[in-house]
Amino acid sequence: MSEKQTYTVVEGGSITTPKGFKAGGLHCGLKKTDRNDLGAILCEVPATAAGVYTTNVFQAAPLKVTRESLVNGTLQALVVNSGNANACTGEQGEADAYEMRAATARQLNVAEENVAVASTGVIGELLKMDAVRSGIAGLPEKLDGGAAGAEEFCQAILTTDLVKKECCVKVSVGGEEVVIAGAAKGSGMIHPNMATMLGFMTTDAAIDGEDLLNLLRAATNVTFNMITVDGDTSTNDMLVAMASGLAGNSKLNRLHPDWDNFAAAFTHVCQSLAKSIARDGEGATKLIEVRVSGAVNDEAAAAIAKTVVGSSLVKSAIFGADANWGRIIAAVGRAGVPVSPERVDISLGAIEVLLQSKPVAFDEEQALVYLQKSDTVLITVKLHDGEGTATAWGCDLTYDYVRINAAYRT
Repeated sequence: MSEKQTYTVVEGGSITTPKGFKAGGLHCGLKKTDRNDLGAILCEVPATAAGVYTTNVFQAAPLKVTRESLVNGTLQALVVNSGNANACTGEQGEADAYEMRAATARQLNVAEENVAVASTGVIGELLKMDAVRSGIAGLPEKLDGGAAGAEEFCQAILTTDLVKKECCVKVSVGGEEVVIAGAAKGSGMIHPNMATMLGFMTTDAAIDGEDLLNLLRAATNVTFNMITVDGDTSTNDMLVAMASGLAGNSKLNRLHPDWDNFAAAFTHVCQSLAKSIARDGEGATKLIEVRVSGAVNDEAAAAIAKTVVGSSLVKSAIFGADANWGRIIAAVGRAGVPVSPERVDISLGAIEVLLQSKPVAFDEEQALVYLQKSDTVLITVKLHDGEGTATAWGCDLTYDYVRINAAYRT
């Protein structure tokens, strides 16, 4: 990818900013509150599409339906509900997911095989299909090509999230302006192994389908697969990208002269959403960023970064503003990859705490202030073993995480 940033963040942009897309949401009765719990995205033309999914063995019914819809590499609409995961619900749950697809296709006047389905919420409970049917019937009048529709959609996909997650950028492709946008939900059950959330990306780029899938996978590996909140991977996680092709650019593929610029912009959207998920971890007060360099290769660096950011002891120390580097180096040592134990450097922000695996005298008060006052805590690990680098993101572990998850179903 290009080292120079060639894309521009679109302030106030959303999943409806790319040409051809509408979105909306409403409350149909799946949630106990009056918050939106059903949403949809519609493209005015069949869009080139791709998806990646959770690696959890117990995959929810909507994932089977969406995989089936994406066999031909196109989608025109997707429907998503929150408040109920429709996971581990047997044949009835599967039938309900297919009914959601069929009902959405009828209401939006698109081919049934061009509709994706996603669900998020409590596992093991059947959907209230009367509410879902009524909600889907009301979706068409809620769909909007402006910011209002995108806002209603973003609200419809949230569960324990405190804030919506969205990002939008523009980039030049062959002299044409191309827009890439995304919206996601995720706050708990977040751990590497795709997709660690529900995510939806839209773009008006004309792009080859196989290259879109490969780009989605590559971007996921360095963004969504590099975040963790609690070490759990959900049954429902998926990331779906839709490309309308209405920007008027010459079709993108890996040989296109502007491919690297487009890929960098696409990856930026994924990274922004991923960091937003980590920052909004259940009960979290801080984003933790772990940068590893000097590993034997990138894969080793990624394993170490994810182990450190996922350590409950490291996360607890950050919450307590305790500069306990011993927890960090212990995590480095148990990551399961080659490390020279005599030459590791560790820093907290700009404060060096370990050099060549030896403790460094540092100002404890300065470290306390840094850990207490920083919204983002940076942990840097230098291994001096090779050229491998990686960055991972997570959050601190707080009392509120236990409170939220102790009563999730109630």
